[in-house]
Amino acid sequence: MRIKILASGSKGNCYRISDGETSLLLEAGIPIREIQKGCDFRLSGIGGCLVSHEHGDHAKTADTLMKKGIDVYASQGTAAAKGWSGHRLRIVKSMEYFDIGTFTVMPFALEHDAAENMGFFIISRETGERLLYVTDTHYVPYEFDGLTHIMCECNYDHNILSANVRSGRIPHTLATRIIDTHMSIDGFEEMLCEMNLTRVKQIYLLHMSEDNSDAAAFKERVQRLTGAEVYVCY
Repeated sequence: MRIKILASGSKGNCYRISDGETSLLLEAGIPIREIQKGCDFRLSGIGGCLVSHEHGDHAKTADTLMKKGIDVYASQGTAAAKGWSGHRLRIVKSMEYFDIGTFTVMPFALEHDAAENMGFFIISRETGERLLYVTDTHYVPYEFDGLTHIMCECNYDHNILSANVRSGRIPHTLATRIIDTHMSIDGFEEMLCEMNLTRVKQIYLLHMSEDNSDAAAFKERVQRLTGAEVYVCY
């Protein structure tokens, strides 16, 4: 599976995945010109776009993609929050599989301060590879078998966040929201420890906070824990 990071973080998220037969976008939180550039100006080769929730850094360009002929897959709550409609909108439900080309996708519900946030478990019928995509949540209450790739938010470190609150750099109210709605490096490591990682080849650390994280330390910790290739995404 080929994974290309177009953007990751609070300023915008968009990722392209391909199994050699089908290409998908995960999120549409950056300007259309940047998405086109990341797709080599060949949007016609994109089978669809999965949107996790309605926040702008994940969804702001989805309506433009639909106007350009790309199907957008999102929950009913996300679509309602954004006011989306039309024949290019595909409403998906938690725990119900659907196919896009050679990919089979299972959405699953996640907690976040959004209408109906979802993660995605994506299986390539072409290669047999299995990808877990998770962002904007503090906890994943599910188990997944046979994963080969993991793309997961790794937003902050509790110690760095606490130090920023004490120094006045981060307001306490913002820190509380971060803890309630985003995944820490500790939470991510706990999730990994509960998984069977024997087939995992690559792990991508997503949506990292500019102020409350340590990219080099996070990468080293996850590599030591898993032995997989680890990529920090910006």
